[in-house]
Amino acid sequence: MTQSIDTLFDQGIERYKAGESPESLIPVFKDICDRAKKASSAWTCLAWLYLLTDKPSLAIDAATKAVKLNPQDPQARVNLAVAMLDGGKKGVRPHIEVAQQIVMISAELREEIEQNIADGLTRKPDWKSMERVKAWLFEE
Repeated sequence: MTQSIDTLFDQGIERYKAGESPESLIPVFKDICDRAKKASSAWTCLAWLYLLTDKPSLAIDAATKAVKLNPQDPQARVNLAVAMLDGGKKGVRPHIEVAQQIVMISAELREEIEQNIADGLTRKPDWKSMERVKAWLFEE
């Protein structure tokens, strides 16, 4: 019996939260993305895992798909901005501006983004690109 995409996704998130390495979770989320090509949250997670493993070009590809599927997802925008910075690409500002607008409107999404950034900086200390994005989003 094959597991549903939702079950695989939830298990992958739980494994991540339990401290499993991003390297071991990349194949899980790649499989989910291959099986559910329009699952923006899976593409967002895959981009995050690529970012944590210093693969900015793969992160750009995954985050771009996530943003195309759900332009109003601030985490997808944050991931794309960080990936672009890590990869030395231009064009970060529009993604930061959209994320800023969304987190100003939604306290819940703001809190989620703040927690994810803190998690990223815990897992990857001295992450300059993430620190820049954090400053742009939350420091006046």
